[in-house]
Amino acid sequence: MVATKTYYSRDNLVVDGNRLKRLLGSGVLWLEKNKEKVNRLNVFPVPDGDTGTNMYLTMRHAFQRVTEITENHVGQVAVALAEGALMGSRGNSGVILSQIWAGVAEALKNEETLTADGLAEACKLANEKAYKAVQNPVEGTILTVTRHMTQTVIDHHAQMYDLVALLKKMVFAGRSALRRTPDLLPRLKEAGVVDSGGQGLVLIFEGMLFPLVGKEIAEEVVSPNEEDSWEEALEPDDELGYGYDVQFLMRGSEMNIEQVREDINNMGWSTLVVGGSELIKVHVHVHNPGEPLNYAIQLGASLDDIVVENMQAQYHQYVENRKNREEHDADTTTFEDVSTSSIAVIAVGSGRGIARVFREGFDVGAAYVILGGQTMNPSTGDFLDAINKVNADKIILLPNNKNILLAAQSAASQMDEKQVRVVPSATIPQGISAMLEYANLLTTGEPTIDEVAQAMTEALDYVVTLEVTQAVRDTVTNGLSIREGQWIGLIDDNLVTASHRMLDLIRDLFRLAGADGRERATIYYGEGVTEREAKAVVEDIRAEYDGLQYEVIAGNQPLYPYLIALE
Repeated sequence: MVATKTYYSRDNLVVDGNRLKRLLGSGVLWLEKNKEKVNRLNVFPVPDGDTGTNMYLTMRHAFQRVTEITENHVGQVAVALAEGALMGSRGNSGVILSQIWAGVAEALKNEETLTADGLAEACKLANEKAYKAVQNPVEGTILTVTRHMTQTVIDHHAQMYDLVALLKKMVFAGRSALRRTPDLLPRLKEAGVVDSGGQGLVLIFEGMLFPLVGKEIAEEVVSPNEEDSWEEALEPDDELGYGYDVQFLMRGSEMNIEQVREDINNMGWSTLVVGGSELIKVHVHVHNPGEPLNYAIQLGASLDDIVVENMQAQYHQYVENRKNREEHDADTTTFEDVSTSSIAVIAVGSGRGIARVFREGFDVGAAYVILGGQTMNPSTGDFLDAINKVNADKIILLPNNKNILLAAQSAASQMDEKQVRVVPSATIPQGISAMLEYANLLTTGEPTIDEVAQAMTEALDYVVTLEVTQAVRDTVTNGLSIREGQWIGLIDDNLVTASHRMLDLIRDLFRLAGADGRERATIYYGEGVTEREAKAVVEDIRAEYDGLQYEVIAGNQPLYPYLIALE
């Protein structure tokens, strides 16, 4: 039996350039409206889980290029989209997304209109380029979602000319593949989330489908040149502000923990009440800190280990610090002339102090420091801009964050007139360890760029990185049950411990990292932490690890009160 093709209305058979632009605009808007949903899917509940933001900023930059195209030509729109996505790609998810659009552009560059056959070829090349963008592809990620969407289009386009029906099948296949990502990636299942990059991709194509089925998104796409207002985003929803973080222990006898949990929960939010009939740990956010404390006293409990933190004051301090940081961007993102015969380093740093270490902390410092990392991932275009500004023909890139690695590699691959290598540093301490090796090599000889890059890469293993931050949501990961607001600790980017007390957490990190077998600990303290507080932490740790040499440095990094390097 020979399969026959079904024919549909002309409007659904072909998409021209102008129509494609409208669909892309709808996709960008739908992603923008849901980017925080994507951010919350990060497996680790760290405050810089920003897949949604990275994908949105990548798409916004891409759409800006699309709006500059006046011709009604699908190929020209696709090429502009790919170029804009590449230059604006942020984070690993943004780079993979840019490669998806690169495949689309390669397939459609000479096509005036988009047909079912063209869509199938575009999906095929997009999928191939997405997989090639990742050195070790992992299933259960955006790649899996891309592959299933591609296969669905390839399987049905020969019998289905209708682009609307084909796009529907494509979106449904993406949703189905997304739901199955936890079955392919155990860490997703443990955390109870689907893959964030895959979710972002599905949202883009859902948004593109909406106008075709009569569902318009009410708002207009935000102007690509318009920056998001982080101040508005941080403003508390409650007119009374963020309130107080209250933590304490209740000691007594025959206490009803279920009743205590219910009563405390009715007083505020972000509640955690655990324990038994004789000892209960309470954590709650309230506007009146006296209310939970008085409640516990009225029950006849003895109170211990009371901590009350003014979150509204912390919010104001954060806003002030961030404004100060932005005012000092010129100081943090600078470059110096480097001889064209030398090998220059471009590093990514998060905070004025960290940037200063890279520039001035070595006999030969970084030629250029890009302000970035931790919710401020530099794009491929940012790296290219830095490479072109540095007066050297041999350049090494230090991303210092695993989520920036693909953007750095993407930039390096586009340079023909300069030799550019990427040292895959995943943390700030790794980058600093690599810089020490770089400075030693350049002050003792004339090595080649490949010799320097190799030595710097080997130096990444000389240091263990400890990071301290706060959980932004409840989750389960690596066997840890974590509650929003808890302090969480990472060792070499792996979440390993959580605690309601920062000092307990840091002690645990030192123990888990084998600090008693190390020689040196360098503590970089971040925004909102004073030198006195950082030194107090050192004195506490020194009591148990007195064999270590300690150094305290103001890193000024946001979101992470402490970055610690063990060597």
